[in-house]
Order: sequence, then C-alpha cells, then structure tokens
Amino acid sequence: MVRGKTQMKRIENDTSRQVTFSKRRNGLLKKAYELSVLCDAEVGLIIFSPRGKLYEFASPSMEEILEKYKKRSKENGMAQTTKEQDTQYSKHSKQKLANMEEQIRILESTQRKMLGEGLESCSMTELNKLESQAERGLSHIRARKTEILVDQIECLKRKERLLSEENALLSRKWVDRQSVDGSGSTSSSIGLGSIEQIEVETQLVIRPPNAQDHCSVNSGH
Repeated sequence: MVRGKTQMKRIENDTSRQVTFSKRRNGLLKKAYELSVLCDAEVGLIIFSPRGKLYEFASPSMEEILEKYKKRSKENGMAQTTKEQDTQYSKHSKQKLANMEEQIRILESTQRKMLGEGLESCSMTELNKLESQAERGLSHIRARKTEILVDQIECLKRKERLLSEENALLSRKWVDRQSVDGSGSTSSSIGLGSIEQIEVETQLVIRPPNAQDHCSVNSGH
C-alpha cells in the first residue's frame, strides 16, 4: 500500500503532532549519528520539543562544536563584512571615476568652445554665457597684468632712489677729498717759498768776499 504524501503544514491534532515529533526526532538523531560515524564529520544537533524539552546529539562534544561554530561564524561574518565593504568601495570608486570622466569631458568641451571651436551646436543662450565668461576671464587677466606692471614700476623707482642717494654720497666724498687735496698743496707751496727765501738771504749774508772785492777795498784805502 502506497503511503500518501504528507502536506508541509502544522498538524492540528495534538496527539498526531506529538507522535510525528517523536518519530521524526528519533530519525533525525539517528541520521546525525550515522553522518558522524560514516563520514567522520563533526555534527551538533539541538532539538527543543513544543513543550521546551531539550534533545541533542554532538560529536565529539557540544561545547567544542559550539565554540568552533562561534569562531567560524565570526570569521564568516568578518569576511562577509569585508566583502560587502569591498563591493561598496568598488561601486563607489566606479561611480567616482565615472563622475570624474564626465567632468573632464565637460571641461574639455568648454575649453574648446572658449577657443572658438565646436560652436555649431551652441544655442544663443550658451553663446552669451561663453561670451560673458570670456570677458570676465579677460578682465581678470588685464587686472593681473596691471598689478604686475605697477609692482615693476615701484621696484624701478626704488632702485632709482637708491642710485640717486649713492650718487649724491659719492659726489660729497669727491668734493671733500678735493678740498683736502687743495689745502695741502697750498701749504706745501708756502713752505717751499719760505725755504727758498731763507736760502737766498743766507747766501747774501754769509757769502765770503772774492778777490775783486778785496782789491776794491785796498784801492779805497
């Protein structure tokens, strides 16, 4: 006689439900035991009856299996978390890369348009916008150019003042030196004239008489 297929739903009859629980529980415990022996597997089975009674089977022991299960679950959880983070990071990186590529494309297109290229597809509004941007950019360039020129002019003025001050200082030094050299020459000239006059007077007074002078004196007597 063929056994009918059991429907997978809760058995409403309490007695039938209890009988079915006992039979299938024993069969499940038996299968767990056979699996541990035949396949040398570590098996842990925990069953709570509808009334809360505990039935269990463990090979080699429930404590070891639970400890190993916790450790492996933690590792799997960390691996899963890492995998999810890597997936999210990869998605974020791809999205960021796509955004950067789009920004580069827009900038390159704008640059070409600012150079007057590829304007065929531009509307009047876009052309007005490009014109305003070009005028603002030109204004900034001119302002910066003026600032640099003003700085250069101020630098040249400072150099001019320094050179003028240095020139005036050198001129004063030259005049002072000429004054010192002129007074020294005058003193030297005066000294030499005095010496020559003294020598002349000395020669006139001290010069010994010669023979002619002696004869004149004798003839006078």
